[in-house]
Amino acid sequence: MKTRFCTTLTTLSLLIFSSPTLTAPVIEVLGKDFTFPNKLEGLPAKLSDFKELQINSFKTKDGVTLRYWEAGSGKPLIFIPGWSANGAEYINVMFILAKHYRVIVLDQRNQGLSDKVKYGNRIARYAMDLKELNDHLNIQSADYCGWSMGASVLWSYIDLFGSRGIRKAVFVDEPIAIVAHANWSEQERRDFGAFMPSPDALIEALQAPVPNNPDPQTTNFVARFKLRDSPFFDNSESFAESVIQNDPAAMMQVMYDHGSNDWRDVLRYKIRIPVAIFTGEYSTNLPSQRWAHTVIPDSKLYVYTKAEQGDHFLMFKNPFKFTQDLRDFLEH
Repeated sequence: MKTRFCTTLTTLSLLIFSSPTLTAPVIEVLGKDFTFPNKLEGLPAKLSDFKELQINSFKTKDGVTLRYWEAGSGKPLIFIPGWSANGAEYINVMFILAKHYRVIVLDQRNQGLSDKVKYGNRIARYAMDLKELNDHLNIQSADYCGWSMGASVLWSYIDLFGSRGIRKAVFVDEPIAIVAHANWSEQERRDFGAFMPSPDALIEALQAPVPNNPDPQTTNFVARFKLRDSPFFDNSESFAESVIQNDPAAMMQVMYDHGSNDWRDVLRYKIRIPVAIFTGEYSTNLPSQRWAHTVIPDSKLYVYTKAEQGDHFLMFKNPFKFTQDLRDFLEH
């Protein structure tokens, strides 16, 4: 869905990647600086202005080198990006939150700067990757935020390992079951976010061309990605496009498994920690997020209006509101 161009890593960064005990300043890893297209108050004008940002790595037990972006100190706050996404897109969110937390964004396998591999491309393995990141960093307790497919990874993590070690969890705009069961009513399809008849149809839809100038009122998340209707989003996407080279075929490997999952039982019976759910009026997932709010005890629901950039990319299009709402939830 996105085309990325990746610069050649410097010899120093390769050495850093091979040793988990060393830090890796972002400029040294990427081999260049970056000037953001929009000068925005409270955010860096250049990548080098974010001096504490690092890109580090670890190797999973099945031999995959995963990179993660890190900045700040204090309580750990771990972000799991959605499908095709990466730490570069979190640049604004990280810059704001690093003043208060130790912020970590994992590039999942076949995404961002992590290894491209033909195995382990299922949500359960991605959940194991998250656990191995925690083990690598010796994190005993943290707050977690999963966006889009990243929320599914977090649900799988809870399903497999329980919620011990998760202080609070945040889910951003992920349907509960992408593919509808044949016997579901229309109301159930809406409640669970099922907008596809099969995983194959999902893959076909993601590969279909999207107009370069989509209707600003569309709720199609792929079309809304193309709407550079926020200077914050324009900055983060421009940066990501300059440093990341995604392989569409590699990324697509996980999609069949992702689309096949149904997480209703996890949300109903396995989540008993404080939870915040973020969605918006421009999202087709809004009904499913309301349903999730009703079945997760004492959860908090944030619905961004259209004026607040309330679509699938709300955290990147409106990072100051999102980070403030996130902090309010985490701190109170």
